[in-house]
Amino acid sequence: MTATEFGQAVRRWRDRVTPAAAGLPTGGHRRAAGLRREELALLAGISVDYVTRLEQGRAANPSAQVVEALVRALRLAGTERGHLFELAGLAAPGRDTVPAHVTPSVQRMLDRLTGTPVAVYDATWTLLVANQPFAALMGDPSELRGNERNGVWRTFLGPVNRVQPTAQARRQLEAAQVADLRAAAGRYPADQRLRQLVADLQTRSERFAELWDTGTVGSHEAARKTIHHPDVGPVTLDCDILTVAGSDLRIMIYTAEPDSPDAERLALLTVLGTQTLAARDHQ
Repeated sequence: MTATEFGQAVRRWRDRVTPAAAGLPTGGHRRAAGLRREELALLAGISVDYVTRLEQGRAANPSAQVVEALVRALRLAGTERGHLFELAGLAAPGRDTVPAHVTPSVQRMLDRLTGTPVAVYDATWTLLVANQPFAALMGDPSELRGNERNGVWRTFLGPVNRVQPTAQARRQLEAAQVADLRAAAGRYPADQRLRQLVADLQTRSERFAELWDTGTVGSHEAARKTIHHPDVGPVTLDCDILTVAGSDLRIMIYTAEPDSPDAERLALLTVLGTQTLAARDHQ
């Protein structure tokens, strides 16, 4: 298969996905019913320039991560998903690798929670997709690449983020994430990316290596977290984590008590963040 055939398939499927089906605003004049390149780039978490080069056949050998992101953005499933991987010269991930496919039903749920920060992770806590309220709350994740998208890596090696837990809460989070990663390694022993992630963490983080080697156990529980937002100040929200049976996905949802000051701050930062993202995408 050639890069041109891959690009033609992406363009063809982009033309058939309406903004409404992708959970995007439908206002304004549009020359075609399908997604614009800018919209596909936003949904897939890649640059507009890269989408353009892919569609024009000027970018060859997209990674499995890029192909999976395009599958999600284009709402592909079944044989179409497999065909896009084939056009990229790749085998669709099998049962022995960590699932990264966001099912259409999960994507529809994400599209409908327009005022609630929601993110979807795989079994290794690698961020797959987040909605605009989540980006507004936690910072735009579209520029994150590689291990930067992994929550475990960010806990042990990343910069200080907007959630600054107490020492006890941090220890609980570290134990839960290491336990999750160990369990994923047991379920998906052939996954090379997972093995490399664990090796990198063991090499670069003494704390991770200690927890990994001692066989620490832990589990995620519903928690209240304070997010230190640069525009509206501290926002305290309930954080719940749901597991999707059959696809091994984790859904993180932040909610506020109705009619509370935190609910007002969440609504304000969501509006501010959406406006900022919209302005950036039109530059």
